[in-house]
Amino acid sequence: MNADELFLRADAALRSVIDRIDPSDLARPAPPEWTSIPDPTFRDVLFVHAYDEAWIPGVLAGRSIADGDEFRDADLLGDDPIAAYDAFHDTATAAVREGVEPDRVFHFQYGDYPAEEGFAHMAGYRAFQAWLISRHLGIPFSFTPELIAGLNEHVVPHADEWRQWDVFPPAIEPPAGADDETRLMCAVGYWIP
Repeated sequence: MNADELFLRADAALRSVIDRIDPSDLARPAPPEWTSIPDPTFRDVLFVHAYDEAWIPGVLAGRSIADGDEFRDADLLGDDPIAAYDAFHDTATAAVREGVEPDRVFHFQYGDYPAEEGFAHMAGYRAFQAWLISRHLGIPFSFTPELIAGLNEHVVPHADEWRQWDVFPPAIEPPAGADDETRLMCAVGYWIP
């Protein structure tokens, strides 16, 4: 699977979880390690995801935060946070489907990466957030076999390198008889029994 297709699948997985968040859960405390926002709520986590989605067209066009950041202090969520996120998601999906130049460089706050690797970064973040949010809020969710295969192809080989940057916690030994999803989540250190 190409990394852009992996991104689309991971992004769709995250949306499938976000669309099932009970709006009353947006006020619940979220794990502080998920964002740099102090004392985050799930609304804050949703803001971070809306912000990331809002940036996708610019990232695909080669823009960076150095060019200006009209989203950071904007009210991206309004009165209907989930619908607002969905609108940013739709725009990001359309931009990815339009295609990206193969030699495009993605300018992230933490560095510049070729498009293929940049899509892997964004896919991993979205996929693992979908899984973690679902577990914290009790939303039924499992990765598709295709998404597991794509993450194993594009993300897991970089797990040890990305651990050095605190992207992933230490790997976890999978339990005996673990399924593919559990092994994946153990490889990136996010498995919750």
